[in-house]
Amino acid sequence: QVQLVESGGGLAQPGGSLRLSCVASGFAFGSYAMSWARRAPGKRLEWVSGIFSDGSETYYADSVKGRFTISRDNTKNTLYLQMNNIDPEDTAEYTCAKNTRPTLLPATALYECDAWGQGTQVTVAS
Repeated sequence: QVQLVESGGGLAQPGGSLRLSCVASGFAFGSYAMSWARRAPGKRLEWVSGIFSDGSETYYADSVKGRFTISRDNTKNTLYLQMNNIDPEDTAEYTCAKNTRPTLLPATALYECDAWGQGTQVTVAS
């Protein structure tokens, strides 16, 4: 069965960095676009970033553009999210998700995910 396991979350100071990882199994990882999403306390799920199956295109929510970088290593079945210059507003549970196609569009990516990880908590505080 499809499994997505995130890691790398934790407590970080404002302005610092974190790198999240998501190890995938149970499907042909290199054939599907992947996304990161987050849910902050009391807020709805927010799509953060997405990447094509071959890594050729990446997209970001305006709230993280210029600070976060999504990448993938299809030889290791692993998705990454490099988070730089993080802010307390980035505090949330971060989840990786498998999209249903090799490509994605930011406007619909969140609704085209058919598998989700369990999430990793990111807390930004001084």
